[in-house]
Amino acid sequence: MAKNYKGIIVEESLSDNRILNDLEIIKVEVSKEENPQDRWHLYTVLVSEEDIDKLAKNIKPKWYMHFWKGRKVIAIFKNKKFEFDYDNKSEWIPVIDYGLSLGIPKEQLDFPID
Repeated sequence: MAKNYKGIIVEESLSDNRILNDLEIIKVEVSKEENPQDRWHLYTVLVSEEDIDKLAKNIKPKWYMHFWKGRKVIAIFKNKKFEFDYDNKSEWIPVIDYGLSLGIPKEQLDFPID
């Protein structure tokens, strides 16, 4: 299975963090908050579409993850998946609206890619 999507997973978004053992992790960062309880553990990963589908079942409500291959983006929420063209901002609207409906702050629904 080709691992041709790149993404960032916040460990705290996972209902079971053991799924990380099955992924190809290329970088790990910890956010810089003073209080350890407020820190996020960020894993940059290479994944397949099959991995993305497994992650969608393992994400907590009110969180999302996104993955990209070139300019194609896949955003996943708990049992919900959106695919869109990064450069076509009108395709972002349903994804942002869904995220907002879950209570995710708009500034977090920005889908950065590199």
